[in-house]
Amino acid sequence: MEKPLTTFQNLSKAKQDRITEAAINEFSEKGYAGASINALVESLGIAKGSIFQYFGDKKGLFLFIFNKSTELVKERLRVIRDQTKNDTLLSRLEQSLNAGVYFIQDHPLIHKLYLKVLYDSRIPFRDEILLSLRSYSFEYLRSLLDTAKEKGELREDLDLDKACFVLDAVLDRFLQTQTIRHLDAELGVYKADESVIASWIHDIVEMINIGIGSQSSCQSNNRNTN
Repeated sequence: MEKPLTTFQNLSKAKQDRITEAAINEFSEKGYAGASINALVESLGIAKGSIFQYFGDKKGLFLFIFNKSTELVKERLRVIRDQTKNDTLLSRLEQSLNAGVYFIQDHPLIHKLYLKVLYDSRIPFRDEILLSLRSYSFEYLRSLLDTAKEKGELREDLDLDKACFVLDAVLDRFLQTQTIRHLDAELGVYKADESVIASWIHDIVEMINIGIGSQSSCQSNNRNTN
């Protein structure tokens, strides 16, 4: 994580949180290029020089709040990974997707910030950030697949790296569709209610299982859903 300078770390937690929340709001609404340090300090009622004393420059501030935000996502995924080791791969994927949906609902500005990075090519260090995110996603999904393989839940001939690629693409696209209307293609996923989302998650995971699951895993799942 990009660390702020000691001057920021010496502030009270309440003041740190207030600056962090204001910065997330500024960058998520305007993107990196459009975000204004002047507007930020005005909303906070602090001197402009304070931001540079705390973070060095605009890039330092952005990297701090972005990494702090993504750490919240990673923490949720770590909890799922560690607490569901005895569950089936289907259950773990379903819980992962549900966690993503709930996170977007709980932290809409953080998700908006992620989308800004994903689609705004004007961010000079964008590739570095996205590579780090994709690498973590692959690491997380690979850990789930490795455990599933040990349990005999996967096809013997399955290429785990390619499976991770497909899973990452499908799961991320589904989560983006929660807030980006044109990705929905009028299928009814965009801003859908909880029951519709749950049905979509269940069916997506079922389709994934048909593609990567062992025959015994698919048969067992069919028995459980009938």
